[in-house]
Amino acid sequence: MTLPAGFGEPARDPDQAEARMAAWAQGLADKAARYQEVGQRTEALRLTASSPDGAVRVTVRADGALEDLEFGDRARTVPLERLSGLVMETVRQAQSGIADQVAGVMAEGLGDEDAQTRALVLDNLRSRFPDPETADDDDGPAPTAREAAPADDDEEDRPW
Repeated sequence: MTLPAGFGEPARDPDQAEARMAAWAQGLADKAARYQEVGQRTEALRLTASSPDGAVRVTVRADGALEDLEFGDRARTVPLERLSGLVMETVRQAQSGIADQVAGVMAEGLGDEDAQTRALVLDNLRSRFPDPETADDDDGPAPTAREAAPADDDEEDRPW
């Protein structure tokens, strides 16, 4: 008789089989609790970065979303085009620390458990939020704005 992984040899004693099943179920419950704690701690992460000149300060969540944006006194003297660039650069700088912070939370909460899952999560975060100083600038052309719909676009003929 072949048993699912983790069950070992069949027990001849029903009490022994029940105890093994209970231990297995408790192990799964403990693992789920550890992952839930890691998830909660990750959701609570906030990373803050400031532009070198102090004109911009941002805070991002672990999912990369902007949570706070502050302008320092210096922002009043920065041309708007440059200021918008500073905002984006500072957001990318804050986001670039997400993977390291999540790695710390995972290491503390999970130890050496599920190294493959941890590697997948962290690789995904590093690809989504690369270090702006080491990211390749040769990833292709910069994104362009979407073209505006023609003035004669009739929604009944082309609803999308």
